[in-house]
Amino acid sequence: MALNASTQIAHPAQQVIATLSDRDFAEHLTKVANGTLKEFTVNGDVTGAFTLTTVRAVPTDRVPDFARKFVGASIDITQVEKWSAPAADGSRDATVQITVGGVPVTVNGTEQLTSQGEASQLAVDAKVTSSIPFIGGKLASAAEPYVGKALNLQAAQVDAWLSK
Repeated sequence: MALNASTQIAHPAQQVIATLSDRDFAEHLTKVANGTLKEFTVNGDVTGAFTLTTVRAVPTDRVPDFARKFVGASIDITQVEKWSAPAADGSRDATVQITVGGVPVTVNGTEQLTSQGEASQLAVDAKVTSSIPFIGGKLASAAEPYVGKALNLQAAQVDAWLSK
């Protein structure tokens, strides 16, 4: 299942990257989603290329019933983003992989943070897949809207965080 989503953030790309790579922000975003931050690591200097790994435990209360029987009351979601060094205007690209613990559902794709002067655009182009025979496609289709909602939540929280 393809996922394409983009959203505007009313802050420069450099500030957005600094926020996305801030552990305090990751804790805040995870709490907003009613989850628990289990791991947060930044490998490399965020002024250049770096890798961001986040592991969150999130409740499955909003997961469709047919999928919940596979995952239980909560799931661990691991997100690995490999960000490029910034371009001259501050724009960056990343590869992203999201895996769901205990369930063969993955998200693979790219993120683009495009500098627009004092604002930015964050876009995701990814594919949600599941290798479970017969119901894998249905499970991937059920997961897809949550990924788009997560991007919008993240962007709104980045805006709010930077506006403080």
